[in-house]
Amino acid sequence: MTMNGSQISINDPKSLINLANDELQAILLEGVSRTFALTIPQLPGELHPAVANAYLLCRIVDTIEDEVSLDAEQKKYFCTAFIEIVNTGKNTQAFTEELAPLLSDQTIPAEHTLIQLTPRVIEITHSFAPAQIEALATCVETMAKGMPIFQALDLHAGVETMADMDSYCYYVAGCVGEMLAKLFCHYSEDINQHKDELLKLSVSFGQGLQMTNILKDIWDDAKRDVCWLPQDIFTETGFDLKNLTPETDDEHFREGLEHLISIAQGHLQNALRYTQLLPSNETGIRNFCLWALGMSVLTLKNIKDDLNFNDSDQVKITRKDVKKTIFVCKATARSNTLLSLIFNLTSRSLKTPDWHYVEQSTKK
Repeated sequence: MTMNGSQISINDPKSLINLANDELQAILLEGVSRTFALTIPQLPGELHPAVANAYLLCRIVDTIEDEVSLDAEQKKYFCTAFIEIVNTGKNTQAFTEELAPLLSDQTIPAEHTLIQLTPRVIEITHSFAPAQIEALATCVETMAKGMPIFQALDLHAGVETMADMDSYCYYVAGCVGEMLAKLFCHYSEDINQHKDELLKLSVSFGQGLQMTNILKDIWDDAKRDVCWLPQDIFTETGFDLKNLTPETDDEHFREGLEHLISIAQGHLQNALRYTQLLPSNETGIRNFCLWALGMSVLTLKNIKDDLNFNDSDQVKITRKDVKKTIFVCKATARSNTLLSLIFNLTSRSLKTPDWHYVEQSTKK
């Protein structure tokens, strides 16, 4: 990429350092998440920078937690240090200089760049209003304290219970939903009138998206000897997760998978309720929510239609599906009636009859 006669590359932090804040965040987002690079620009100008920054902060925590060269104590050390940095804005350069050399080649180049540019990201964080900074800092603290709990577990045979899965989803996604709800409420007094209900539903929204990712990535995780599925759900169907391999062909496993799809659908139903509480004229915020919701529903449908899949690529939605989702959402974003109709028609096949494990729980 060339900008003002200079060559700009996500793999070259020095080429990015002097960019304006919005340009820098846009390039970093494109490098670490094309999905969020697509959805975040739909937000109003007053929200866009804070939400982009929030995602980058969360991605720094993810990078620490996913780094294979760091042991549990090192991950805890860097997560604790990062919490303090986000809260205070201090010691960013020392943090970067200590962490960056430890990152392995298994961390993607864009994340190497993100870590090296942590001081700029934090500088942007502390340019926001105090209420926005508080929302971002609380989210980072929750995530950075919660994720190491699960990183320390032996996950080759899943987590023990659905409640454990709920907790994990809260730490990696539910708290992000809460943060977004706070930012939306700070942005608009009309939205703030629904703050209590939005905060409750936001946790469920986050869980629906995270469960979709977990189900899509079952076999990718299994290759790393990791499983995020809850054993108690599969105990009811007669399958032991310690026997799960990419070669698994077991009706009892598929039955448990269907139950989890049904639970995820319930959380996405709450995501729709959340979106419908937003003012109809706030089409940018609605589309930000609806695009993620729509793509999750289509992914779950792909999984439900091919319960024998053994690779995430087999159930990923296509670019055509993404474009169709965006078109439909833009066309119907203002109408709660149309949104309900489309959601019910699209997701009704995801429900498992007489399965009531979760009663649309909305709060951890």
